[in-house]
Amino acid sequence: MWLKPEEVLLKNALKLWVTEKSNDYFVLQRRRGSGEDSGGLTGLLVGTLDTVLDSTARVAPFRILHQTPDSQVYWIIACGASLEEISQHWDWLQQNIIRTLSVFDSGEDITSFVQGKIRGLIAEEGTSADDEEDPERFREAVLRFERLFVLPQKEKLVTYFSCSYWRGRVPNQGWIYLSTNFLCFYSYMLGNEVKLVYPWDEVSRLERTSSVMLTESIRVRVRGEDHFFSMLLRLQQTYLIMQQLADYAILRFFDKETFNAEHPLANPLHITQRALEIHARNQSFRAFFRLPQEESLCEVYESFLWVPFSHVNALGKVCVSENYLCFASQDGSQCHLIMPLWEVFSVELPDRSSRALTVCLRGKRALRFSEVRDFERLAATIRRKCGTAGSPQHCVSNPDEEGVMVGQSQAVSTEALMNVFHPHDAENLDPKMLKERMKEQSWQIHFAEYGRGTGMFCTKKTRDLIVRGVPETLRGELWMLFSGAVHDMTSHPGYYGRILEECMGSSSLACDEIERDLHRSLPEHPAFQSDTGISALRRVLTAYAHRNPKIGYCQAMNILTSVLLLYAKEEEAFWLLVAVCERMLPDYFNRRIIGALVDQAVFEELIREHLTQLTEHMTDLSFFSSVSLSWFLTLFISVLPIESAVNVVDCFFYDGIKAILQLGLAVLDYNMDNLLCCHDDAEAVTVLNRFFDNVTNKDSPLPATVQQASATTNDKSIQKVDICDLIKEAYEKYGDIRTEEVENMRKKNKLFVIQTLEDTTKQNVLRVVAQGVKFSAAQLDELYMLFKRQHFVSCYWSVCSPALQNHDPSLPYLDQYQLDQSQFSSLFNLLLPWTTHTHACSLARSAFRILDENGDGLVNFKEFICGLDILYNRSFTEKLKLLFKLHLQPDTAEDGVIRKCPERGRAKVDLQEYLKQWQEDLQRRDENIKDLPRINQVQFIRLTKTLYGVFHGDEEEESLYRAVARVTSLLLRMEEVGRKLQESSPQKTPQNTPTSTAQPESSPTLPTSPEAETFAEGEGAHDHPESPVSQHETVPSHSDITPNSTSRPSTPTSSPTETSSPALDTPTDTPSSPSTVRDGDWSFSFEQILASLLNEPPVVRFFERAVDTGALIARARKNQLKDAH
Repeated sequence: MWLKPEEVLLKNALKLWVTEKSNDYFVLQRRRGSGEDSGGLTGLLVGTLDTVLDSTARVAPFRILHQTPDSQVYWIIACGASLEEISQHWDWLQQNIIRTLSVFDSGEDITSFVQGKIRGLIAEEGTSADDEEDPERFREAVLRFERLFVLPQKEKLVTYFSCSYWRGRVPNQGWIYLSTNFLCFYSYMLGNEVKLVYPWDEVSRLERTSSVMLTESIRVRVRGEDHFFSMLLRLQQTYLIMQQLADYAILRFFDKETFNAEHPLANPLHITQRALEIHARNQSFRAFFRLPQEESLCEVYESFLWVPFSHVNALGKVCVSENYLCFASQDGSQCHLIMPLWEVFSVELPDRSSRALTVCLRGKRALRFSEVRDFERLAATIRRKCGTAGSPQHCVSNPDEEGVMVGQSQAVSTEALMNVFHPHDAENLDPKMLKERMKEQSWQIHFAEYGRGTGMFCTKKTRDLIVRGVPETLRGELWMLFSGAVHDMTSHPGYYGRILEECMGSSSLACDEIERDLHRSLPEHPAFQSDTGISALRRVLTAYAHRNPKIGYCQAMNILTSVLLLYAKEEEAFWLLVAVCERMLPDYFNRRIIGALVDQAVFEELIREHLTQLTEHMTDLSFFSSVSLSWFLTLFISVLPIESAVNVVDCFFYDGIKAILQLGLAVLDYNMDNLLCCHDDAEAVTVLNRFFDNVTNKDSPLPATVQQASATTNDKSIQKVDICDLIKEAYEKYGDIRTEEVENMRKKNKLFVIQTLEDTTKQNVLRVVAQGVKFSAAQLDELYMLFKRQHFVSCYWSVCSPALQNHDPSLPYLDQYQLDQSQFSSLFNLLLPWTTHTHACSLARSAFRILDENGDGLVNFKEFICGLDILYNRSFTEKLKLLFKLHLQPDTAEDGVIRKCPERGRAKVDLQEYLKQWQEDLQRRDENIKDLPRINQVQFIRLTKTLYGVFHGDEEEESLYRAVARVTSLLLRMEEVGRKLQESSPQKTPQNTPTSTAQPESSPTLPTSPEAETFAEGEGAHDHPESPVSQHETVPSHSDITPNSTSRPSTPTSSPTETSSPALDTPTDTPSSPSTVRDGDWSFSFEQILASLLNEPPVVRFFERAVDTGALIARARKNQLKDAH
């Protein structure tokens, strides 16, 4: 079958493939192990790998590669399961393609033509491929997926492929399952089972690789460990789906500032392979043609377009969306155009034999398409859509049209600030102005030949004119056109005026930050020394902050917007800012500048590829990331004089981020010798700053009062660099960098950047938490990952889960991940070192209430670990105190309701308040046990039940039950003694204490174990040795809790009836609470319970026993997903 052309490294494949046929342009190869030479070590190895387990796992044994005589690059274009099948493809190439290729002059044109033809064949023959998939087989795969990985039923399987997973040098043949939230693999061969389950949100690297053993494979890095999957029949398709799923998880969970709730894939339960493919296709379509986010690709046709200026038919693709008709030639750079459907007034079919149609446009223009396979359908589609496409109320196609824009307030500026402060002087005969007029004339010729406005052909000549610099008078119009902002503005007439009316006069944090930065935006330019420019800048920035509150306002937006206002009208500047922030530089202008960090990672990768000499000299390229941050954030505006920086902005709006990357490489290349001589980063920074100071624009027509060139401009001893020459050099040396490559590198590095930021957060949290707990660093790391995953488990299968709001990267590190009561309860029960069985949920609720110190309804990692540390690592007294507090009634019934503190909002974080809180935490002393309130009878009964549940299943279960029964009896007798003493006259001191052991009639029946029935025969406490207690603990004795010092001291052999009566009145400083003793009720203090249990060695041994932290963490990790709802 025909395959989408993919580049392959033949040098790695020679050991696995044998050439059967070849000519100047194509190679037919057979895989070793297939056919006649299946013997031999290599043949046996390859044959074994290709045939293990399942027939669908085999790599196709035959393939056809395309090559050109002057290139070392090979492209796979077809594969076959048999020699007969592949021979049919070979014969077709010989008969239909070989003769045509001799017409082309260059190898690039030949490759471009072959790729286009193969893609056309795939489009024609593969239209029904999705419909041919067996739904019954997919249902069987879903059942296997659910049975093997035991994930919640809501987890949706997207697709699955047969492949090999490499563990060391041993391949494990099996199946890779790609679901919405997880990457799974299963293999079982010769008794060796391999099962992998990794969430997409933990993937830090995803890329295609090749090696000596693996011709091509997919490398997945999770938690610093690499996993390789190979021998996929559709490797590129698998890789793209994996990339989309990983990107979707990153966008949804970590990058919520740019995630739209109306995202086509917002509902994780509705994601399918087809939905992913459609979404990726729409994204590529909109990015290439710079169309609004509302546009979706409806139909695609292969066709020839008559190009009048070249007098040739260009082969390419016709793309139709809801409101636009677009065309892109075969290689994407020869020519492309965008035609709004409201400009079409008729469609004609002049020649059916050539399958042609003519699209007639307003302004006496026409587009002629030929060799369209389904030309009648295309004509019908255009006719239908041109009747429904809404005509805009205003358009910027006519640059001479001025005045107040539709729907705008009179206060809104309708002039570019450059026209207001530096109007164009037609009478000026200055040499620079003459050059400016020559540029204008060149563009007018271009408009006459290629068209003007949205229907203009964009060609290589257009790029050449851009590189030379755009005339001042045309800059705003061309920026709008090339950025696609013109399409946004025409499809949203009156939007800017309406949003201004909504937001002006309002107060917000973004407005305060905007006011602070207004006078820092190009302060040396006269336009921003007046109220006219400042007011326009304020309106544009405020309107955008109102439009996109997730971003609001970020630094560097003011600098960029200032330049936009110089050359564009106010409304145009607003839409240009929208295009930059939301489409051309995604994720740049947010709190973590993720987009800029991603492009810096791409920049480092390009440096390694193109500037090897510099890479060898500076092994650590992070310096270039730090120094180039301002280059990307401000498009070189902050480092270059304004008259030079606008030329960079010209290229950016035409070629996107590719232009900035090229220029960055050119800057480093130009300063290569000086950088190689630098001994430290400071010297390198000085070299680059000196270089930027000496960049000039000798052809700039701006007056001297506006230009920002260095004062050393007239110093002839210093070498000057003209910006046009620098940009031209950048395109000549690095123009072969393709936009598609940059986008793929962006996607690959975004995973790495996000996970690096997450690792930084983790390290900072663990550094703070580790100071006060006894967990090891490795244990804290595992517990943090469990805590973080518990947050995501609540979000995996919900469209708009409230738990998603519990992750806020703008908060301090400790508060970025927090759990609500439901999430906490699930994780707490998984990690609880004891089995409680009966009322685990109520215990978890009580633990949440205690650990939620600030009462906001959320628990952060530090609070969670402090509670867990008591249960795992602290003394018997601390553990018992926690259990005691867990059974006290809460002070409020609003338990579990999230009550946001003011500092948890989007407002500015008060760092002083956090430092004060941190200092208080460090100085906080242990809670005095005397300050604890008393526990009433209902709570004490629950505490006793909890102890029975905790002891259940222990090897000393019987003795532990007896111990609890003895303590219960002892405490009740002490309570009875106290009651009788209180009833006697306060003037009379009893000579003998009562010896009756009967419980009071008002006492409730306490829970007892089966073994506790016989405890009444002897109280048994005197038979036990002294309980082991830590030396630093202060343990109250029985005498400490009796009111009369005249009684003889309590000893281990003393019966409770021989001790003086305890004072059971609640202390006067004890706050009123449900624990307060009422008439007829009884209660115990923590000191009484602690003293009684310390005389029971089995209980002390149980709680002092070391906890197997590793085993509990492993169990929680295994069951965390199983327990998800």
